[in-house]
Amino acid sequence: MHEMAIAQSVFDIAFAEAARHSDAQIRKIKLSIGEFSGVVKEALDFAFEAMKKDTPAANAEIEIEIIRLTASCQECGPAECRMNDLKFACGGCGGPLTIKGGNEMKVDYIDLDD
Repeated sequence: MHEMAIAQSVFDIAFAEAARHSDAQIRKIKLSIGEFSGVVKEALDFAFEAMKKDTPAANAEIEIEIIRLTASCQECGPAECRMNDLKFACGGCGGPLTIKGGNEMKVDYIDLDD
């Protein structure tokens, strides 16, 4: 389960931020995860809960926003479309699509209790 490694990376970022604020406790971590990132939200939730015990994030909650997979057609123009399957072909002209969103993973914010 690579979600454990992702959770550890998120904790590393959060713990470093908490240390910069006199070892504040972490109240909440907000993540944005693209639906094409390969991360399973439920597995990441589980990893977060399993790993937070006895850490500055022991009482923290995690909020995960799933970013939808969007793309634009290289033939039709820059208008973005919602991808409903993994064909990577434009529904209008059949041209190739370029992913515009939905493959990201980022920490949006860390809420600390100073």
